[in-house]
Amino acid sequence: MISEPELVGGAPFETAEVLTEEREPRPPRGRRPWLWGLGGALVASALWGAGLYTYGLVQQRDEGVDLGGYKPVENLCEVSELKAMGMVLGKRADDGVGPYFDETALSESSCSVTYGEGNRQQSVQLSYTLHKVTDPGPEFEARAKYYELTQPIAGLGEKALFNDQGEAGGAMWVLDGQAELRIDMYVNVSYDEQGRPMGEGPQPDLSGIDVPMTQDALALLAALKK
Repeated sequence: MISEPELVGGAPFETAEVLTEEREPRPPRGRRPWLWGLGGALVASALWGAGLYTYGLVQQRDEGVDLGGYKPVENLCEVSELKAMGMVLGKRADDGVGPYFDETALSESSCSVTYGEGNRQQSVQLSYTLHKVTDPGPEFEARAKYYELTQPIAGLGEKALFNDQGEAGGAMWVLDGQAELRIDMYVNVSYDEQGRPMGEGPQPDLSGIDVPMTQDALALLAALKK
């Protein structure tokens, strides 16, 4: 009987060679340097933009609204010469200083001036408002429309409107930036028991009163900046 080599002292079989070797895993690939640089630049840019925006808000809050040189005025009658209207209405008889306040958001002053003597007088009411925070434009437009100031006056402030009331007087409102000026002129007439006007002397001719009102408004706006 023939014995098998592995059982009868024969040379043992050699182990078969493994053809596929297991490679060591590759180390993870690092991120490309330019991607890191780009990301850092974007973050820096965003932070810089946010910083500028925040700085702008703080600066705007600290500096406040541009008042265009206008200042609060306590005694409005002192700076209201009204020379042009005086040429039409007669002698300036009396002044009355109205209420005045000056707060963080708003300042306002007023004045009443009387012209003429006796029972035939003309009055001029002045009101000056300085808006320190909000834009007065929309409110100005709305009120002017309600009070029928529809006639534009060129060359006076940012916007100026006039309401011609004939022999009864007239009203002029001016908006210049944050400053608002109102001038109302009307006739004071006393009447007797029969409803007839009292007093002697002719009434001043108020036709074209918008011209001297415009001249006085220009002078007053300049005085409010001094």
